[in-house]
Amino acid sequence: MNTRNPQNNLRGPISKLGKRRQVVIPRDICNQLCLREGDFVEVKLRGSSVLIQPKKIVDADDVLTLKDAAIVSKGERQLNQGKGVLWDQAKQRIGL
Repeated sequence: MNTRNPQNNLRGPISKLGKRRQVVIPRDICNQLCLREGDFVEVKLRGSSVLIQPKKIVDADDVLTLKDAAIVSKGERQLNQGKGVLWDQAKQRIGL
């Protein structure tokens, strides 16, 4: 079932609020946003509307330090300049 949205005259699907306040996001919308079961979303109140936005949760241990980020950037620059080597060559150079 579709209804008119008075803010922008777009029609959108209607979802029913279930037990435990669950709402089903239509498949087409999930596909467009690349949402999968288990993904996190942020829920905000905007006036008299609810805004649901996809969120990526990052573990603090997975965040690069400034020093690590600089090393990664340097490596990316070297690769872009064609200075990369194959993994077998790298292992041979360091004696693995």
